Amino acid sequence: MRVQQGSLGGFLNEILGGLTDPSGRLMRGEITYHQWVSLTDEDLRRYTEDLGLSRRENFSISQTLDYAISIRKINRPILQAVITLRKKGFITCIFSNNFLNDGTQRSHVGQLMCELKPHFDFVIDSHQVGMTKPNPQIYRFMLDTLKVSPKEVVYLDENKVNLKPACDMGMATIFFQDTTTALKELENVTGTQLLETAAPLPVSCKPSDMCNGYVPIKPGVRLHFVEMGSGPVVCLCHGFPESWFSWRYQIPALAQAGFRVLALDMKGYGESSAPPEIEEYSMEVMCEEMVIFLDKLGISQAVFIGHDWGSMVVWNMALFYPERVRAVASLNTPLRRLNPTVSPMEIIKTIPVFDYQLYFQEPGVAEAELERNLSRTFRALFRAHDEAIVTTHRIREKGGILVGTEENPSLSKIVTEEDIQFYVQQFKKSGFRGPLNWYRNIDRNWKWGCKAVGRKILIPALMVVSENDRVLTPEMSKNMEDWIPNLKRGCIKDCGHWTQMEKPNELNEILTEWLKTDASDPSSLNSKL
Repeated sequence: MRVQQGSLGGFLNEILGGLTDPSGRLMRGEITYHQWVSLTDEDLRRYTEDLGLSRRENFSISQTLDYAISIRKINRPILQAVITLRKKGFITCIFSNNFLNDGTQRSHVGQLMCELKPHFDFVIDSHQVGMTKPNPQIYRFMLDTLKVSPKEVVYLDENKVNLKPACDMGMATIFFQDTTTALKELENVTGTQLLETAAPLPVSCKPSDMCNGYVPIKPGVRLHFVEMGSGPVVCLCHGFPESWFSWRYQIPALAQAGFRVLALDMKGYGESSAPPEIEEYSMEVMCEEMVIFLDKLGISQAVFIGHDWGSMVVWNMALFYPERVRAVASLNTPLRRLNPTVSPMEIIKTIPVFDYQLYFQEPGVAEAELERNLSRTFRALFRAHDEAIVTTHRIREKGGILVGTEENPSLSKIVTEEDIQFYVQQFKKSGFRGPLNWYRNIDRNWKWGCKAVGRKILIPALMVVSENDRVLTPEMSKNMEDWIPNLKRGCIKDCGHWTQMEKPNELNEILTEWLKTDASDPSSLNSKL
């Protein structure tokens, strides 16, 4: 069964339907929107006269249509239905009378299509194929393109004239009058529940489709990143034991919101360098290298968003290099006041839930456990808060963080097998030595961090806590406003540690709202990849 979504340009039907040949030429792609406007003015004058209507002297068809285009929005319930049907195995297609838009609202049209296209297998626009609905020829073209018979197609359109050829050919047709009625009819035809379904996951990145960049930092060290979008720069810094891919649901959403998104493989991970020396992973070195990363890309300032250990990098960037940080946000990991007289390692020893960090201190021990069966490692770790099978206390006593875990744990609801295999392949490159070295610099980080004691972060800042993170609990972020006076907050309910994967819709909403209100910077550079 195939589902067609009709007439992206349907809102022009009433105006275009009464006009003469230029409209057909526009929709067939023979002329552009601006050419059509100049050709149509006289036709429009005759059209209004025939209807007995008067025309204001300052009336502009281009301004009228530009306004109509500017307020055009995606029908979210219909898009959700498309996503649901596609997951059930349906092929989806945008099948529209549309035109080559070189007008002032072309960027809005581009933005809509950029958001829609990832959810559809095919896009058939009249101006691209040189045929328009309701000409039966374009319906035959659609059937040939999808390689289907008419009886396999369910066709939705808001214009009855466009439905007739489809119906005559034997397609199931649905006249779109309102969203609820259309969804009910679509449910009946497809046998799939479409009303009151859970919100679909956001668009995810496909690694094979990403633009990749590599920045040489110093001899033997480079940082890898993926990039999407244009606008103010946003750097995403992941935690342990992850990858740029942990931001797979955030990258398209932030790019769609108008930002140039750079998601890094942090040092020691994936395609970034993974030197074996422990001191290479200190916060001081990491931040120095992050500044070089910006310098090499010609970026004067960026918004930094971090999670877990990535948050420690972005907080320290805000403390030690505030001139390079437009705004800073952290997921789960708070910025805590350092005590110059007490080492954090001594504090960690008194907190049972942090025992895993003590287990990670001896080089080679945790590496051997975590690298033995990478699929098991990531299946065990990447789980929703209500599926957890790994605890973080009494790890040394048990002899390992995965002790007691099945050799082949069930797959969590927050990841796919394809996701797991991506992490497996990434960690086959350089293993866990580099990622674990981040934990082996706690005292070194403390001594350097004490230089910032007494400083405040005055730039725009955001702290997002997850209600059910058992290690980085929301309570740990109390009183941060004392040293971050411009701090804004977000709290995600029913969510554990892997915030980007477990509650991507909620997180994307928080981040995009904050970025647009607090962190936009039009002076940032566009992509040079």
